[in-house]
Amino acid sequence: MTASTARKPSLQVVLRSALFMFVIVAFTVPYAFGVMLCFPLPHRWRRRTVVPWVHVATWLIRQVLRIDYRVLGRENIPDRPSIILSKHQSAWETIVLQLIFPWTLFVWKKELLWLPFFGWGLAATPMISIDRGAGKEALRQLIEQGRKRLGQGYWIIIFPEGTRTPVGSYRRYKTGGARLSVEAGAPLVPVALNAGEFWSRRAFIKYPGTVTVSIGPAIDPAGLGPEEVNARAEAWMEAEMRRISPHCYDDAERRPA
Repeated sequence: MTASTARKPSLQVVLRSALFMFVIVAFTVPYAFGVMLCFPLPHRWRRRTVVPWVHVATWLIRQVLRIDYRVLGRENIPDRPSIILSKHQSAWETIVLQLIFPWTLFVWKKELLWLPFFGWGLAATPMISIDRGAGKEALRQLIEQGRKRLGQGYWIIIFPEGTRTPVGSYRRYKTGGARLSVEAGAPLVPVALNAGEFWSRRAFIKYPGTVTVSIGPAIDPAGLGPEEVNARAEAWMEAEMRRISPHCYDDAERRPA
């Protein structure tokens, strides 16, 4: 059971959550229109237009929701564009990971681009969108677009479980990120985090606290196959989750082999 589901919200937490939602929506709608107007600009300029929104959103998360964060393992960040394989528990990491790693792009499912305002703004940035229902074609899209963006100096963030998964739960890791790492010869950096303890999946209520983001040693794909790269990343991430959030895991729970 996560911290966010184990407690009842106080009136202050409810009011802060409501205020955050109101302000972020009011800010995002006109901002998204502004980003869309930048579509004719070069890709690097279009990516740069998102940065002020990220800083404002992070400030609101800290000041209104009282959710801060700490980063462990910054020394493990490579000095060249890499693939970030991260746990995904809430919208928090889609915002704050952009401040921790330089020039990041996300791999999004294509249908997100149809979301009003937020998705429209994404469509104007050089993110990587794939059709998850396309099977092998989706993997081809990921590798093709991913190699191009890495070559342009971007870091690529991939959520291997494919969807938001509560702290303490486990979903089978998909191999797309590992395959891109092997195909492009780019380091793969595993990231564990516990944002879901304070900001749960699809939850209106957000609790104050400090998110731990732990960055593991980069995996060099040279001489390895995608399955081995994926297995190494998964083993580190799942072990690290039990270290930073031991209270969310049952020792009897099935662990990945």
